[in-house]
Amino acid sequence: MTALTRWVLSHKLIVIGFWLILTIVGFASASSATKALSVNFSLPGQEGYETNQAILHTYGQTPDNPPFVPVVTLPAGTTVHSPGVTAQLKAAFARIAQRVPGSRIASYASTGDSAFVSRDGHTTFGLVYQGVGLGSNDLTRSEHAIRAALAGVTVAGQPFHLSGIKALATGGGGGSGPGVLVEALLGGVGALAILIFVFRSFMALMPLMMALVAIPITFLLIWGLTAITDVSFIVQFLVALIGLGVAIDHSLLIVLRWREEHRAGVPNDEAVMRAMQTAGRSVIFSGTTVAVSLLALLVLPVPFLRSVGYGGALIPLVTVAVAITLLPVLLATAGPRLDWPRRGGLDAGRWWTAWGRLVVRRRWVAAGTGAVILGALVASAGTIVLGQTSADSLAKTGDAHAGLVALERSGIGPGVLAPFEVLVKQGHATQVQRSLRGVDGVLGTISPQGPSWQRAGTAILEVFPTVDANSSAGTAAIHRVRDVVHAQPGGGKVGGSAPVNVDLINALYGSFPLMVGLIALITFILLARAFRSLLLPLKAVVLNLLSVGAAMGVMVLMWQNGYGSQAIWGIKSTGAITSIVPIVVFAFLFGLSMDYEVFILTRMREEYDVSGSTKAAVILGIRRTGRLVTSGALILFFAFIALASGPETDIKVIGTGLAAGILLDATVVRMLLVPALVSLFGRWNWWLPQLPARLLRVEPSYLPITAMGEEAA
Repeated sequence: MTALTRWVLSHKLIVIGFWLILTIVGFASASSATKALSVNFSLPGQEGYETNQAILHTYGQTPDNPPFVPVVTLPAGTTVHSPGVTAQLKAAFARIAQRVPGSRIASYASTGDSAFVSRDGHTTFGLVYQGVGLGSNDLTRSEHAIRAALAGVTVAGQPFHLSGIKALATGGGGGSGPGVLVEALLGGVGALAILIFVFRSFMALMPLMMALVAIPITFLLIWGLTAITDVSFIVQFLVALIGLGVAIDHSLLIVLRWREEHRAGVPNDEAVMRAMQTAGRSVIFSGTTVAVSLLALLVLPVPFLRSVGYGGALIPLVTVAVAITLLPVLLATAGPRLDWPRRGGLDAGRWWTAWGRLVVRRRWVAAGTGAVILGALVASAGTIVLGQTSADSLAKTGDAHAGLVALERSGIGPGVLAPFEVLVKQGHATQVQRSLRGVDGVLGTISPQGPSWQRAGTAILEVFPTVDANSSAGTAAIHRVRDVVHAQPGGGKVGGSAPVNVDLINALYGSFPLMVGLIALITFILLARAFRSLLLPLKAVVLNLLSVGAAMGVMVLMWQNGYGSQAIWGIKSTGAITSIVPIVVFAFLFGLSMDYEVFILTRMREEYDVSGSTKAAVILGIRRTGRLVTSGALILFFAFIALASGPETDIKVIGTGLAAGILLDATVVRMLLVPALVSLFGRWNWWLPQLPARLLRVEPSYLPITAMGEEAA
């Protein structure tokens, strides 16, 4: 670190020019980078995905995208059997077919099947799978085309409502909500307010400048990555908002350490050197930990999540590179001028000193309080239901919601929004359809005729579940339908969006323990080397896992159970957490939370090496990092709340889970449990025997004869 810092300070113009050119190119290419991101999904070897691929190759549409569902409720005294109704239905769906070429459509008008009609005959619906001419990125275009086709169209004087999972997810109007740049701007405004309060000088601009450099350059690198492989669209949200928080966090640590040294009278260049030798090393370990936690996604057998891993890992790596090269140059040149007026700031730590002393004195109470809070939330996480968010939670108003309400009130239910698609040999279609009648959880089965549904010796059957296909009852129905289909001759397979989700859960969580174990092991090794201790990294890993579990508990309470989602967003309880959400939250939150652990324990280790007192190390470590950790957590909190402003419910769940996890980690864990446990463990914290020290290639740290608890008294 010393050699690198000397080099960048000796070549200031080269360093500034290098980062300036990359930043300009990054901003210029940001739009191209986001357009190059992929929404493709694959799950090789799983029945649902393979069935959907077979339908795509034979019929031109993928059931990965559930159908749009036009719904109409006829007036009192009129049913689908009334004169003229069938003709009007046929005309309406013919308009859709004309506006959405190559679409796969079925309704009561085309099949005469009562499965499309409520028992009282007053409500009927149809299925419209996206047209062949539109790609997987163009669901919104399909929705607009269908709405245009149905504009002004009535049946017996009643208009259609266009529902469906996609229409509900966008509020029924095809809206997109705030873009990623708007969300980043919202997070940036919150970050600036906190930084002004922290520094009370123009130095507040320095961490934001680092984020302004790191984010567009990360987008530039991801654009290059898309030329080699698919990168999921999810990465754009993570780069903009997590990049904002991480870049500011890393910069904040270095800037505050420089400020501490500079205000103590150390010459400016020397203050920069000392800041990089201490805080700079912490930033490298912290950023590496975040990157490792994301790269662990590579062990999952789901390609798009792997892309989140290697795409997301660029975020901390770029921010570290910026923090250890560009930041010291700016501190050496503009730092003293920006640090004006010279008053206040994080280094005034009387309150945090008092807090550290209180936690040390009441360490058992502090540890017990933190354990109870985390334990309650982790217990809540144990009730998590993995699946897709329920249709009821996707929109609270709008035309799509009105269609869903009509389906529910008529007794048809939300299951028709995500039907199961059974692909069979054409000669066996009738037999398989008969076998599915009466299966528990099945509302009805249809076997449409025509080339859109029967082609190349195969046929597609639609199975309507009685309940939301993404609920636990819907999952049970999928298994029953598969059992029946597999027992019939002809080798039928079951696909559709809900069966793919069931397969996704099995694939994800079969490998999840391996991912967690890999992250924990690598993190332990990195931190053992950073802290020169065996106990501190073990404690850090365990507390991080508990912290992530507590964040999952908040998601379960707020979204799955609805304690907060209705009041804040007006969204009913989802009934389940989308299967990919816990994986994404775990990967990012584990690394981000470890940021604060590294910041605090590195400073405690530094103070212990000077004083030899665990008590002094805890108190001084909290004094020097307390407001840093709290302020950094608030900045990330604002970034994640901005993420939760997006239109998609799953993005809201990810945003609130990350926001809650960061606040819990920075308060309950880092400001309560960490100092309490370090105080309780005494000098055992700093023990590193010779053999592991040799393997880690660091100096050993021997245990004194009097070992535990003697200083905390």
